[in-house]
Amino acid sequence: MKNSTLLRILMVITSGFLFVQCTSDLEIPDPIAGPPGADGINGIDGTDGVDGTASCVTCHSNATREPLVASFLESKHFNETIMFNGQPLSVYAGSRADCAQCHSEEGHVDYLTMGTVDTAGYSSPSSISCSTCHDQHSTFDFENDGFDYALRNIDPVTLVIDESTVIDFGDASNNCITCHQPRNSYVIPAENGTGTYVITSTRFGPHHGPQSTVLEGIMGANLAGSEGYPGVGTAAHRTGSSCVNCHMGESSDPNEGMHTWNPREESCVTCHPNGAPDEINGFTTDFELLGTLLANVVGEEYMEDAEGDPMYDVDGNPIGNGVPVVGIIVNGRSQTGIYTTAEAQAAWNYMTALEDKSKGIHNPGYMRALLKNSIEALQ
Repeated sequence: MKNSTLLRILMVITSGFLFVQCTSDLEIPDPIAGPPGADGINGIDGTDGVDGTASCVTCHSNATREPLVASFLESKHFNETIMFNGQPLSVYAGSRADCAQCHSEEGHVDYLTMGTVDTAGYSSPSSISCSTCHDQHSTFDFENDGFDYALRNIDPVTLVIDESTVIDFGDASNNCITCHQPRNSYVIPAENGTGTYVITSTRFGPHHGPQSTVLEGIMGANLAGSEGYPGVGTAAHRTGSSCVNCHMGESSDPNEGMHTWNPREESCVTCHPNGAPDEINGFTTDFELLGTLLANVVGEEYMEDAEGDPMYDVDGNPIGNGVPVVGIIVNGRSQTGIYTTAEAQAAWNYMTALEDKSKGIHNPGYMRALLKNSIEALQ
C-alpha cells in the first residue's frame, strides 16, 4: 500500500515538470549551436497609408500592360507574316548565327549577356517578345535613378561595324541601337590607293539597320561635293529628341506609338506645328536619280581562285576577266564585280538611304549630303 501511494506521488510530480517544460518561456539551450548573437538594427517603419507596391503597380497592371501588348502585336518586331525563303523571318534568320543577334530572343539575349551568339546557330529560335528586350530592373530607386523599364541594355553601344565607335543616345534609346546599327562584313568603301573596289556579294551595304548611325551622322561614305556634311551628333532629332520620344508616344490607337514604334503626329507637332513631313525636301527625286545612275554603272567581273574569291595581281589590283557587269545596284541589290571606289561609295550611300527608311527625316542635312554628293560623283 505504501509503495502504491509513493508511485502515485512520483507520477504527479513528474507530470508537473513536463507541464512546466512545455509551457515555460525559458529558452532550452541547443547543445550544438553557440550563444545567440546581438540583435540587428531595427528596420525603417513604412509610411502609414502608403502601399509598398504602389510604384510597381504604376507599370505592372493589366490596365497598363494590355494596350502595350496590343500595340506590340501590330509591330514589325512581332509580325510573323514577314516571310523569307518560304519561312517566317524569325525562323529563317533567327536560326542563323550571323542573324540571330537581332532576329531571335535566344541570340539577342546571348549577345547582350555574353557578347556573342552561339556560332552553331539555334535549332528552335523564339521570335521577338517582351522578354527579348525586358528582363529585370537594375534599380528600384526610380525617383533618383530614373526608370530603366527593366530593359536589357541602357548603356552606350559599341558598333559592330567599327569597334572604335561608341554611340550613346541615353538610357532607353540605347536599347534600340543594339540592333538598329549597320551589320556587315564589308568595310565602308574608302580609297585604298588602287581606285578600285571589289563587291563579292549581293548584300553590299549597311545591312538593314543604319538608323542609329544616320541619326548620329556617321558611317556613310562622305564623298566630296557641293553639299557640306553636318557635324557628328548635331542633327535636331539627335540633340532635341530620341528614339523613344519619336517612336513610342502614348496613344489610344494600337496602330501607332507605344510598342508599334510607328511615330505619332502628336509626337512631332511640338517642333513641327504645321505637321511633320513625310520626307525631307527632294529626297525621292535624289534617291531615284541616284538609283538610276547606279543601275547604269558598268563594272567588270573578277577572276576567281579555287575557293571562288577574287584574284589580285602583285600590286594588289583585282584581276578582271573582261566581262562587263551593268549596274552596281539593281532593284535594291548589289551585283558582284570590280568598280571604281567612287561608284562603290555612292552605292553604299544609296543602300544607307534605302535601309534607314526614314526618307532623310532622321538626319536631313546628312542624308541630303550623302545623296547629292553621290549623284555628283557619278555624273
